[in-house]
Amino acid sequence: MPRALLALAIGAFGIGTTEFVVMGMLPEVADDLGVSVSAVGMLISAYAIGVVLGAPTLTALGVRFAPRQTLIALMVVFVVGNALSALAPTYETLAAARVLTALAHGSFFGVGAVAARRLVTPDRATRAISLMIVGLTVANVIGVPLGTYVAQQSSWRLVLGGIAVIGLVTIAGLLAWLPRDVGERGDLRAELAAFRRSQVWLVLGVTMIGFAAMFAVYSYVSPILTELGGIPTPWVTPVLALFGIGTTVGTLAGGRIGDRYGMSFVAVGMVAQAVILVAFAFLARTPVAAVALLVLFGTVGFAIGPVVQNGVIEAARVRGGSLVSAANQGAFNVANALGAALGALVLSAGLGYTAPMWVGAVLAVLGAGIAVLARAAGRRADDATAAGPPAAVEPVGTAV
Repeated sequence: MPRALLALAIGAFGIGTTEFVVMGMLPEVADDLGVSVSAVGMLISAYAIGVVLGAPTLTALGVRFAPRQTLIALMVVFVVGNALSALAPTYETLAAARVLTALAHGSFFGVGAVAARRLVTPDRATRAISLMIVGLTVANVIGVPLGTYVAQQSSWRLVLGGIAVIGLVTIAGLLAWLPRDVGERGDLRAELAAFRRSQVWLVLGVTMIGFAAMFAVYSYVSPILTELGGIPTPWVTPVLALFGIGTTVGTLAGGRIGDRYGMSFVAVGMVAQAVILVAFAFLARTPVAAVALLVLFGTVGFAIGPVVQNGVIEAARVRGGSLVSAANQGAFNVANALGAALGALVLSAGLGYTAPMWVGAVLAVLGAGIAVLARAAGRRADDATAAGPPAAVEPVGTAV
């Protein structure tokens, strides 16, 4: 695999670490700035808002530039945002700096996915995307725990400053390894026209509905493990580390399988998730079974991720595809919010901690159905392309 994929993975590692590490530094940041823990918790929402705003906006602005230029510019924004966060004298300036940092998040993954698949031959496109995304999963296994430890032993500012350095390393890697001719400047009008395709919306629907299944359960994983599984609180962190390892393995495996089976694999994977969640609901009170099923759930869920990301780019059928790719990152955030909200709804109704699992199972089945429709739409589009005159766009997945 090209070394440029390592640079993209390092960037994904930095982004994943800065997104989630704040959750582990809430008390330290609150004490330093003289605010409540709940106020610092709002920084998580501020970051999410930045992702939603930045993904379409910065990607649209970057369409006129080559992917290499756009990715480097996004990393500059990321470095500046983390540096300002590390130096922030007040809560308000920290909140603003976090939003600035988040602006680069969705666009980096969106444009990065397009660049990754162009570094390889079409039959390895999903695998290339998975190698970039694996940086995000490794962040949850290594970056976030390490950052939390450093914040507890030294300073949360040192953590964010270190993440800024990771951004600089990413920039150096992109300059050294990412070819200038990976992709070309796109056409914003053509990128927007891709949203007229029903297949694009179906794939985005897979993300919004299907991946909500994961967040419906994972958002409440700690009380599920302790209240239902009887697992001692100190053991929750090691279990989540196992979950992170599972997501890393799943991402890498999904990249290989997805290149061969595409949306068919997504449909089967989501049905498998539904089955796992049903088993989880019945076996959650057995600690060993609960941990095993949780890790398997994460492995299967993240195996689907790179396949869907590649699928939405293919569905666009335009030169580039960075805008729909970034839109899929926004769809992940919608899935996060939807899954967590539905999980909260059934919990507030007093249905117990197995209820989010049943919600997740239903969402996974719905996601599988949408994946089947997306696969059928893709086949119809392929048949129409084969029957009609040659289109004035490059073949989807062509490597440069």
